[in-house]
Amino acid sequence: MGKQSLYNVEMTVDEKSYGESDLWNHPFGFRKIESHIDSATGGRLFKVNGQPIFIRGGNWILSDGLLRLSRKRYKTDIKFHADMNFNMMRCWGGGLAERPEFYHYCDIYGLLTLSHTLLLCWTSYALSLVWQEFWITGDCDGRGVPVSNPDGPLDHDLFLFCARDTIKLLRNHPSLALWVGGNEQVPPDDINTALKNDLKLHPYFDNFNEFGKLSEEISKVLKDPSQYLDGTRMYIQGSMWDGFANGKGDFTDGPYEIQNPEDFFKDDYYLYGFNPEVGSVGMPVAATIRATMPPEGWQIPLFKKLPDGYVEEVPNPIWEYHKYIPYSKPSKVHDQILQYGIPKDLDDFCLKAQLVNYIQYRALLEGWTSQMWSKYTGVLIWKTQNPWTGLRGQFYDHLHDQTAGFYGCRSAAEPIHVQLNLATYFVEVVNTTSEELSYVAIEASVWDLEGACPYYKVSEELTVLPKQTVPIFEMKYPKSKNPKPVYFLLLKLYHVLDYGIISRNFYWLHLSGGDYKLLEPYRNKKIPLKITSQAFIGGSTYEIRMHVQNRSEKPDSTSLLDTNNFIKKKGNGDSDMASVELVHSGTQKKQEFGLFKRIYRQFSKEGNGLRATEINGAEPGVAFFLQFSVHALKKDLKEGEDTRILPVHYSDNYLSLAPGEEMAITISFEVPLDVTPRVTLHGWNYHGGHTVY
Repeated sequence: MGKQSLYNVEMTVDEKSYGESDLWNHPFGFRKIESHIDSATGGRLFKVNGQPIFIRGGNWILSDGLLRLSRKRYKTDIKFHADMNFNMMRCWGGGLAERPEFYHYCDIYGLLTLSHTLLLCWTSYALSLVWQEFWITGDCDGRGVPVSNPDGPLDHDLFLFCARDTIKLLRNHPSLALWVGGNEQVPPDDINTALKNDLKLHPYFDNFNEFGKLSEEISKVLKDPSQYLDGTRMYIQGSMWDGFANGKGDFTDGPYEIQNPEDFFKDDYYLYGFNPEVGSVGMPVAATIRATMPPEGWQIPLFKKLPDGYVEEVPNPIWEYHKYIPYSKPSKVHDQILQYGIPKDLDDFCLKAQLVNYIQYRALLEGWTSQMWSKYTGVLIWKTQNPWTGLRGQFYDHLHDQTAGFYGCRSAAEPIHVQLNLATYFVEVVNTTSEELSYVAIEASVWDLEGACPYYKVSEELTVLPKQTVPIFEMKYPKSKNPKPVYFLLLKLYHVLDYGIISRNFYWLHLSGGDYKLLEPYRNKKIPLKITSQAFIGGSTYEIRMHVQNRSEKPDSTSLLDTNNFIKKKGNGDSDMASVELVHSGTQKKQEFGLFKRIYRQFSKEGNGLRATEINGAEPGVAFFLQFSVHALKKDLKEGEDTRILPVHYSDNYLSLAPGEEMAITISFEVPLDVTPRVTLHGWNYHGGHTVY
């Protein structure tokens, strides 16, 4: 696909002897976006510069419901989507035709956008397309509360005037990839026909054969680009037509509620090749609830036990008004928060909700990617954010604080990724890039709640072709003798030449039919941590680089795994601790490889202003679900005052570290004038907040 470069054009008009009369400049990029219905899956398939792109993205509503559409807020919004490794944003038709500022940052960060006021755009950070819809939406035309006018739009000429004006406004943005007539329905016939005509493709974008040559001669009239309002992007009449959902306009998108994580991997979960909307939960952290709702909104749901053993959540009226989605679905999905035990209060409820958010959205994207090209061409999550303080599906709240689902998506949507198929328990490697992946291997280690490693496996050296998901081996710990009911699984995909980590994925799992209640007493374990940090400050901008290390001892620190939990082992067999020790018994000198090992050596040079924080503990085990946050340091703090500095960009968060494991984290943010920031760590084993910078 190549590098997605962005250039700048500048045009100046000079009048003879009078100097400059006018000046215009605009960023632009070269790319070729193609789209067709895939014969294998029935889903719409997108290509950029000839390379098929497996779509993993989300539905974008609106930055702010009161139209406070600042460039600064747009920059954060779009950067967040790029940080999640998303490659498409669908601008939902019930929102607005997005502003040039929106597309400017899509261009910069590499997002392809679909516009439902007509548009789909892209940018090139991780490569993301934008889909822009026009203002036709099934939520308004004859439906909704109160019931809307079924004859809308009432002024067809005005609608088309606005649509054409929007096309002219946005057509020069390289991130724009697709125009779509409406959300879950099509425009009236006369408008649809007019849009099809206005947005017909130039022959250079329409008549190429599979070898990249024109299939027929083109007349000079048809070649003239002035005959086309755009000419470079396809128009599709609606979000569930022509390769989206079942392609016929029936309501075959969704669902929009909590799911069993393993269901996302099953063949019968979703029947069609491209799902434009599938959604789930979106509970934010407790600090956001307190900052945006009165005290009566701090009451957690009541859990109502039903005769069939399922639980129904009954939220307070304020949460219901804010469109809260329960973490249970009676008769189908047991309450996922109660899997960890009954929450004691708002903080406990929101923390357990983050555990569920992470699992839910990672499983959604990993499930779709597991069947890349064999069953699916893409998926768009409903939805990525809220334009108000709503609680319905989101990856960051209206204050710009990320949920754990944000980082579950970030992990699952890596271009190269190692994952566990939750339906088959096979470990899979995903390669969405256009390059062959070679000289790599997988390390899988299971850690129990006592800090022991009862299962260990290293694969043979692997080669994975471009654009493929490949099952490698079955993770057999649940079938072993006396497996623990709750355990952790750490997967690492690494280069065999230098042991550099390509992808890392951490799971917490229970045996079939079980739950996570044993994690509740695990909160009392004191796992030692060491955090070394260094700040780089430029004006109001901070970048803090941290090295986080789990200092608890490994089961056998001399013969098990080195710093990054790697051993040199040939063969493809499963190992217990004894066999690992035998492999290492002849090793005279530990090799010091691995990305984070090298980072740490450079990071630990003397005299560079490092700060070191140690959180004492003497018990071995996984440092589980670590969350960093940034706060303003205040002397006269009022009770309940929200001290968070937002937004903050974290290279990772809600992370877990196995015994002896270490990780580098980067935190960047801007601080208001005369405010001193501090970085706080919370975690499953770390209560009350520890100041680490």
